[in-house]
Amino acid sequence: MPRRVAAIRASPKPRSDRSRRGRRPAPGPSERAAAIRASVSGGFVADLGPLLVALSDPVPGVRQTAAVALGLLRDPRARATLETVLTDPDAPVRAAAVDAIGAIGRNESRPIVERTLDDPDASVRARAAYALAVYAHPRSVEALASHRADPDPEVRRAIATALGRIDAAEARPVLRGMLADPYERVRREAVLGLGRRPTPGELGTLRPFLHDPSRRVRVGAAVVLGRHHDRESVADLLELLRTPGTWEKPAILVALGRIGDPRALPELVAAADHAAPWVRVCAIHALGEMRAPAGATVAREHLTDPAWSVRGAAAVALGAVGNSADLPLLLERLRDEHPWPRRGAIYALGRLGLTESAPRIRDELEDRTAEVRLAAVWALGRLGDDGAREGLVRLLHESRPDGPVTAVEVPEEKSRLRSDAESRLFDAVVQALGRLAHGIPDPLVRRALMEARERLSDEELDRRARLPMPEIERDAEPPTVRRLFERAIPSGVEDDEP
Repeated sequence: MPRRVAAIRASPKPRSDRSRRGRRPAPGPSERAAAIRASVSGGFVADLGPLLVALSDPVPGVRQTAAVALGLLRDPRARATLETVLTDPDAPVRAAAVDAIGAIGRNESRPIVERTLDDPDASVRARAAYALAVYAHPRSVEALASHRADPDPEVRRAIATALGRIDAAEARPVLRGMLADPYERVRREAVLGLGRRPTPGELGTLRPFLHDPSRRVRVGAAVVLGRHHDRESVADLLELLRTPGTWEKPAILVALGRIGDPRALPELVAAADHAAPWVRVCAIHALGEMRAPAGATVAREHLTDPAWSVRGAAAVALGAVGNSADLPLLLERLRDEHPWPRRGAIYALGRLGLTESAPRIRDELEDRTAEVRLAAVWALGRLGDDGAREGLVRLLHESRPDGPVTAVEVPEEKSRLRSDAESRLFDAVVQALGRLAHGIPDPLVRRALMEARERLSDEELDRRARLPMPEIERDAEPPTVRRLFERAIPSGVEDDEP
């Protein structure tokens, strides 16, 4: 009897169907990748361990997803592990890793990124060059220059882009050599790179590229010559403007507006009636930049243009060339069905200093489109509207310093526009509240500003402020976020309790 019991006990116990049904299968590659994407959707991740482990996943697609996720986080804690991934056998994984290292932007990684320019895969070499463009360190010029003749044209394009971002005399001769590259996109990047900070006489080197066989290069040359107000290029730009094609016209019109030569006025006025909406937009924008009286007439005529983009451009231009008599026209645009004309009208009301429009602009702080709210924040600060304090404080609590890029609906075209207005709202509200301070402490505003500042790290406080369009148009470099807070919180009272 005892033997039989022992035998029975020794025999394996069969599992019930219920037990088998209760076991969960291990997640597949697509589920692991989805879990990685979900883990970084909220921004900062306290425990990077699972993401770092995923860099060793047996499936290349999962490893690539993990590298991309770490690049989105830009967390310096991942830097060392990502560097080891640059030897991964799968090229897309290596490319994602070098992208992430560049996004993190720590100078300690620069030498290993430079060595990645020797990777056997062209896409990885190109990503390494773009990462070095983020560092923009003069010591990278030698490594980049040694690859300027890479057999892959996209790598050469990335090399030209990186050299153009580096403010070093050694980069300029390399870029000048790349102006003769057979690949049009390389020539274009070389033109743009040399045009960032041209030396005396260098604009003369770039003017001939207005006649390059490639329209991309011609557009790049127009952008550079317009940015530097090169009057000697006006005749060539006007000649290009008269050609039948429309692809280059926007860049040429913007360049002529920036240069501001009166010889261009008749052509700009004529272009404002062009059949293509995007040409009309750029012509009206250029007339606004020139501050010419003819621009005011054109802008008023196009406030009711069939195209929403033209109505928006006309409203913005009227802010530069209009006057107080335009108040009813601009208030009418605040009822426009599309957010772009509403946004343009708000900027115009603020630029013209029409304080009687402030109560109406306050309503736009509630608009569902971030572009319109951003314009309202800026205009109310510019107008010094004390009645906006409560609404601005509420927006300060609701907005994020790292707001996402969002989409603006275009109903009549069934499309969406990408907008970074959400990422600018926080900084714009701080600036606006600072403009309302008038040197007099307001306990509600001061407390809100101090609480908002406490949420930011030193790195976030020391970055350049992301401000609305009228502030970006200025040539001066934007202030830091820290400086915005210093202006907004009256000195000598920031540590006092209300």
